[in-house]
Amino acid sequence: MRQDLQILYEDSHIIVCYKPHGIPTQSRSPGQPDMEHMILNHLAASARKNSAGAMIPPYLAVIHRLDQPVSGILVFAKNPNAAKNLNKQLASKSFGKHYLALVDGIPKEKQGTLTDYIVKDGCANISRICNKDSLGAKQARLSYRVLPSTDPFYTQYTHAFPDSHGTDKTDNTRSKTLLEVVLDTGRHHQIRVQLAHIGCPIMGDTKYNPNADISHGSQTLRLCAYKLTFRHPASGKMMKFTIDEIKE
Repeated sequence: MRQDLQILYEDSHIIVCYKPHGIPTQSRSPGQPDMEHMILNHLAASARKNSAGAMIPPYLAVIHRLDQPVSGILVFAKNPNAAKNLNKQLASKSFGKHYLALVDGIPKEKQGTLTDYIVKDGCANISRICNKDSLGAKQARLSYRVLPSTDPFYTQYTHAFPDSHGTDKTDNTRSKTLLEVVLDTGRHHQIRVQLAHIGCPIMGDTKYNPNADISHGSQTLRLCAYKLTFRHPASGKMMKFTIDEIKE
């Protein structure tokens, strides 16, 4: 499958890209396209040569990741100093990671903060809510707000999700709600697990949503990392990127 690399911003320190649904951030499967190698190929096209005339391999560091069935904005570092700075920001929770999630159901509260403990099952590639004292438990925290259909924000970002036809079972007894979610921690499948735990699983999520149709063999989550904010690793300038900048 050919995928066009959508670059939102690039300089000598960072490169900010849009990751489509279905493309992994990184992959160990030979022949499978992933964001890391797509960007490396892009950088190799303008790579410098050393004194012997050999091409100098480009440097690229993955700073954060998105699940393969999730779309959204990612930033990568193009040199070690930028990587160190961005990782420090990520660890100190200086990154602003904002998501849109189209869910089955309606939260009891129109906005709130969810704080849970999550444990990852690496063998099954799933996570679950657990007790604080459970082995491997990590705290997971996010905030959300319901976006009513009358909110300009609602229609502004409808293109964040692909056509949902055929990916979810028809159930007219359930309501669909668009949420804006802001992550405070970055646990495995965190948004998916926490929203499912309050009875609002994400549409298209075959791991955590019992209404999702698994007959297609793949999933397209209605989850998009629509906005990313951080400080430029060299200049310190506040950087903000949104899916407004994505070309259709």
